[in-house]
Amino acid sequence: MFTGIIESQGTVESIIEFGSNKTFTFSCPFTSELKIDQSLAHNGVCLTVMAIQNNRYSVTAILETLNKTNIGSLKIGDKVNLERCMLANGRLDGHIVQGHVDQTGVCEKIIIEDGSWIFHFNYDATSNNYTVAKGSICINGVSLTVVESSSGKFSVAIIPYTFEHTNFHQLKSGDMVNLEFDIIGKYVAGYMERSNLKMC
Repeated sequence: MFTGIIESQGTVESIIEFGSNKTFTFSCPFTSELKIDQSLAHNGVCLTVMAIQNNRYSVTAILETLNKTNIGSLKIGDKVNLERCMLANGRLDGHIVQGHVDQTGVCEKIIIEDGSWIFHFNYDATSNNYTVAKGSICINGVSLTVVESSSGKFSVAIIPYTFEHTNFHQLKSGDMVNLEFDIIGKYVAGYMERSNLKMC
């Protein structure tokens, strides 16, 4: 389990394709603290560390992951948001994040405010995922609060610290992002769907 509080950013050092899979090698500031078989979220995608050498480590993404997230579009030199799994005695500073991306979304526009940024995103609403104003959403692994919400669209406000310490400062209109919707909301939506109830 993760919290959506990004520890650092990793840099793609190499990409090797074999069959339908891709092995990515990253460098990051805490590589020396990693262990083989450890879970690590990359832009919100939980991947297993399979090799470590000096300040670099490697993970493999299967076709399912490549097709359903933005991991498959990574290039050498790209930055990803990194978070190690939550410690059992740690504080849940963000919200409950599983590291299982539900779908991708697209950055529609970015509005620069006085000291912050408002990012607007859209996504395929036929997937039965929902956001609510003041609810939680995980974007590229970052735990955020929804500002405005409508069918297939939502916005979030980004403070300077988050902008500078995640890859939000690299996002542009038209960029694809990974979305993990709030687990409690997903259970409620699933229950209502099975009960033939309508979401408002």
